[in-house]
Amino acid sequence: MTGFEKLNEEKVFKDPVHRYIHVRDRLIWELIGTPEFQRLRRIRQLGTTFLTFHGAEHSRFGHSLGVYEIARRVIDIFKSRGDWDDSETMLSLCAALLHDVGHGPFSHSFEKVFGTNHEQFTQKIILGDTEIHRVLAQVSPDFPKKVADVIGKTYENRLVVSLISSQIDADRMDYLLRDAYFTGVSYGHFDMERIWRVMRPVGDQIVFKSSGMHAVEDYIMSRYQMYWQVYFHPVTRSAEVILTQILHRAKRLYNEGFSFKNVPLQMVSLFEGKMSLKDYLRLDESVIMYYFQVWQDEEDEILRDLCSRFMNRRLFKYMQLSKDQLYADEELSGAFREAGIDPEYYLEVDSSSDCPYDFYRPGEEEERRPIQLKMPDGSLHELSRESDVVGAITGKRRTDHKLYFPKDMVLSLPDDLPAKKRIIELLHI
Repeated sequence: MTGFEKLNEEKVFKDPVHRYIHVRDRLIWELIGTPEFQRLRRIRQLGTTFLTFHGAEHSRFGHSLGVYEIARRVIDIFKSRGDWDDSETMLSLCAALLHDVGHGPFSHSFEKVFGTNHEQFTQKIILGDTEIHRVLAQVSPDFPKKVADVIGKTYENRLVVSLISSQIDADRMDYLLRDAYFTGVSYGHFDMERIWRVMRPVGDQIVFKSSGMHAVEDYIMSRYQMYWQVYFHPVTRSAEVILTQILHRAKRLYNEGFSFKNVPLQMVSLFEGKMSLKDYLRLDESVIMYYFQVWQDEEDEILRDLCSRFMNRRLFKYMQLSKDQLYADEELSGAFREAGIDPEYYLEVDSSSDCPYDFYRPGEEEERRPIQLKMPDGSLHELSRESDVVGAITGKRRTDHKLYFPKDMVLSLPDDLPAKKRIIELLHI
């Protein structure tokens, strides 16, 4: 194998989470310099969260470097104990670095509207006609396929996969700490170095010394708190609802032959459902935000209003829904129509759901494999059986439902309009 050459001098990135990110391998340095990886600088890690927490402007570029650095440090610890097959090191580091390279702009909202899948695009970038593929292929013709298999969770060495994809992996450890840092919240902090010290490769999985159980508990609770306090924040979800509706509206207008003043040339293949890898790689958040900016002057009133709301942070308000109210009822939709407000774009039920920790059940994905504690006698015990804290939340899926609507638009309706009175009564505003 070629491609494992060391750099003449170590490269160092200053990082607010890990202090320093060290690059010693020419292969990693060349991957970071590819256009496909540099594109991640133009995609935010947390999508619309910057409209809630103003510090959340960090990119998937920084996160990807962080995941690489965690994987590198964990492997160094394993190697120092003789617990690691060094022939898997570069593969693991490449997979850690490239695991998010296929993310699109505002990725989850984007995927929902256009049916794209960032993991599939990650594999296409690694295996397709790209600079990343050419760099990886320097190692050997089958090396890009191995990297794609690790990210796709199909690689034969499950230990390598679990380093990148499991209930405690390099990806989650980095994003919890990084997202907590940039949002300014205290929930996402846990003792990562302690977790590294108690990690042990056993067979095809990573387990944890029982003496480190409290550090693992802390990590699980940090993840739980971050989901409900940051990732599912109702203001962020409101911005996502508007973003999604803009994309739906633009796609519909294009397909109906609407004459845009500013034709979204970079999005045409997306609207037509035939986006190539080359087209996809040209899309980033600066492109999308440009169109949102200029569409504030379009003739279509709905597109114009939604874009203005997103760009100027005039977001929808929300009403909490109970489990048996998972839709905007017909009376409310009818009142909106009567008032001249299109319920298809201005009434949206949004559901958030998370299970902080669960057992692995046969047939489920890799991420659901249980966290195992290695006891002093060498036996493995599943975490929730030893930890009362984790046991209390294991397998418990928390779900939240909210109805989003433009309160300002409703209140600006004429007071003598019967539909306005009905809407106010139904929405309790």
